[in-house]
This record gives sequence, structure tokens and C-alpha cells, in this order.
Amino acid sequence: MNAQKVISGFFIILAMTLNFGFVYGDIDNFAHHSPYELFATIVVNFIATILKLGDKTQLGSVLLATSLVADIQLIIASIVWGVSLYVTTNGIADSAQIIVSLSAGALLANIVSVILFMGDTLKSKR
Repeated sequence: MNAQKVISGFFIILAMTLNFGFVYGDIDNFAHHSPYELFATIVVNFIATILKLGDKTQLGSVLLATSLVADIQLIIASIVWGVSLYVTTNGIADSAQIIVSLSAGALLANIVSVILFMGDTLKSKR
């Protein structure tokens, strides 16, 4: 068993499931979307990105690209959250759909990453 593949796979799948947990719920009811879950998703996505940096294969490059896309979208979602909470007078309600939509885009990038990771695992030989 390859310990690095286990750890990398763990963080890739954890990033996707945390992201799904944040996105899941009514898009108009922001009580369904926890800021702590968004923060945890960002941290785990960063860890997954760091773990993908050492892979010099073509697949590793694509996996890194999917992680970077998810990281950027989650960072933008958190910036929109912060600006709508502390800068604008309208509050978080007007920005809820933007935040959840950006997180859903990151979820899609995480799903692609998991599918590629599973495909690579299935095609590798013992």
C-alpha cells in the first residue's frame, strides 16, 4: 500500500465531501450554509493542493489544475462573504446565491479531481 496515495486520496475525497456539505441545502436559506464548513473546505482544499504539487506526471498536472480551480473559487466565495457581511449594507442575504454558486463550481472541480484520481487508481497495476 502506498501511504502517500492513501493520504492524498483521503484529502481529495474529504475536500469534495466538505464542499458538498456546504453547497447542500436551500440556496435562498443561508442558515443551511455554515461559514465554518466553508472555512474547513478551504483548508482541506489547500492541503489537497499542496499534496498534488510533487506529482510530475500529466495526470498530476490535471489534478493540480482542478485543485487550483477549486481553491480560487472558494477564496472568491469567502471574499464575497466577507465583503457582503462587513462592507455592504445589504447583508449576506443578497450574496448568498453567489457564494453557493461559486462553491458549487468548486464542487464540480473536486468531483472531476476524484474521478481522475479513481481512474488513475483503477488503471495502475500492483
